[in-house]
Amino acid sequence: MSTTTQELPTTGREIQLASRPHGEPVPENFRLAEAALPALEDGQILVRNQFISVDPYMRGRMNDVKSYSAPFELDKALDGGAIGEVIASRSAERKVGDVVVHSQGWREYGVVSAAETTLARTDLAPASAFLGALGMTGLTAYSGLLKVAGFKKGDAVFVSGAAGAVGSMVGQIAKAMGASRVIGSAGSAEKVAKLLELGFDAAFNYHDGPVAELLQEAAGDGGVDVYFDNVGGSHLEAAISVMNLRGRVAMCGAIEQYNSTEPPKAPRNLALAIGKRLRLEGFLVGDQREHAAEFAGRMGPWLADGTIHYDETIVDGLENAPQAFMDLLNGANTGKMLVKISD
Repeated sequence: MSTTTQELPTTGREIQLASRPHGEPVPENFRLAEAALPALEDGQILVRNQFISVDPYMRGRMNDVKSYSAPFELDKALDGGAIGEVIASRSAERKVGDVVVHSQGWREYGVVSAAETTLARTDLAPASAFLGALGMTGLTAYSGLLKVAGFKKGDAVFVSGAAGAVGSMVGQIAKAMGASRVIGSAGSAEKVAKLLELGFDAAFNYHDGPVAELLQEAAGDGGVDVYFDNVGGSHLEAAISVMNLRGRVAMCGAIEQYNSTEPPKAPRNLALAIGKRLRLEGFLVGDQREHAAEFAGRMGPWLADGTIHYDETIVDGLENAPQAFMDLLNGANTGKMLVKISD
């Protein structure tokens, strides 16, 4: 759809970081504001966002500490994954009407370099899928399991936070690739039931008792060869205790301690990694982009033939993005947490 200069917006709403959270984020840490949109420069496009991604890693960027990604600035818009329609373009690479994935989320409109966007084939899948199963979420699961943890057919796999966007993909990919057993942890009976529907061989609610005991019961005598860690802390400690010789851990997240104001109490059994010859490796999806084409080539057919399913928790309205983020950190989502901005 063509849009003339006269129709283009000059301002847009955005979610700003009003103050830095101490512990769990609260509504007062965020602000809904109206901001002027800069004029397009050569090579840039104006995108009307349709969906924005809500992700746990954003919690770390709200702290003013040195990390792998720069902290969010106070009184400035947050950013994150988004997908939307190009409504103005000064680039030969992108035309008006294209639907693109980019990183200027948490606002109604994004002014971005066309070179930093990815074209979304919405004729093949809904736009929201390109922020989840067909986007960075899926690539995180695929590359973390296969490239970082070195999964091979016959491995027994444990996934923590398994009902979340990444975890649910990890378990299903492992099953599709020939895992001998896939175990997941989740935070409610409903989520446990969902994991079993998705094909997990076993799942447990980590609120039902000590995680180490629940995992030991689920793993049985076979132990675990690969642990995909989204939680850290007590889950990592439990996984180390049941891992087999030369087991591998892909360390993707540590949501158990994101809001903590005290040093973590676990894992206390890290020395077991020596005798078991375990490999624990942290990773960022940004380092895995070389596998994007391979991932897309596999995930597309898996989704098409029903081998892999995905869930979404969609919240309507930009103004509700902060609450969606707070709910995400408390496990209120099943699958990918998204905020719908426009049609």
